[in-house]
Amino acid sequence: MATQLNPATIQAVMDDPLRELEFPQREAAFFYGLFLRGHSAEELRRDIEVPAAVLAKWDREATRQPEQRVVFQRMLEYRRHVLAIFDSLIGFDARTQRLQ
Repeated sequence: MATQLNPATIQAVMDDPLRELEFPQREAAFFYGLFLRGHSAEELRRDIEVPAAVLAKWDREATRQPEQRVVFQRMLEYRRHVLAIFDSLIGFDARTQRLQ
């Protein structure tokens, strides 16, 4: 179920970096919904994280096009923020389940 950042997404971010990356809560909520439907939390975390191979590719691209480094860094921050929100939702869900 690995998610890939497709070229259209990357292009949209490069065209207007802030517009596409303003609401990490929405993406975290999407993944949380998948969790509630029975998907593994670890599998979803792997899908949210940016894989090492993608980081290496972004680094190569940023070397060729230094102006893109800021965009790649912003996308990485965004994914990390999504993961943090998702983890807090999972933690909240686990605490709620124990209380019931």
